[in-house]
Amino acid sequence: MENQKVFRSRISILVLVFLLAAFISCTIPLIKHMPILSLCITGGVFVLIFFLFGRIRYIISGNKLHITFGGSVKISDMVSLERSYNPLSSPASSLKRLCLRYKKGTKYLFTLISPVREQEFIEDLKAINPDIRVRISDKKGIWRVWDWDI
Repeated sequence: MENQKVFRSRISILVLVFLLAAFISCTIPLIKHMPILSLCITGGVFVLIFFLFGRIRYIISGNKLHITFGGSVKISDMVSLERSYNPLSSPASSLKRLCLRYKKGTKYLFTLISPVREQEFIEDLKAINPDIRVRISDKKGIWRVWDWDI
């Protein structure tokens, strides 16, 4: 069995608040017509989404990065990692993300991820492929609002 390193996804409070607001705004109008059924369906969907958010993992195994709900990427094909706040649907439970660019055949693709122990994650990837360009600012300060985990 290969040595594996597992990183869970960062979970953002802003995303959770957004989902709760969506849940409440969908449930209130339905309560007037079918109170029990609407609460059961929307509540079930809400619990499922929370369950899925908690299950997102990034597993480094050999020369591959396996992404829960996102497939796998060869670490040797990775080109760059940079900060992103792109709200596109992705296997990430936070808006503070890393844009992972990689080459697949003749195409350059990307995926958005948000590992909790970000620096350790990057170091583990660079240990396997030192050619990965990392463009993530490590500056801190009161004016760096984008560094917040949103």
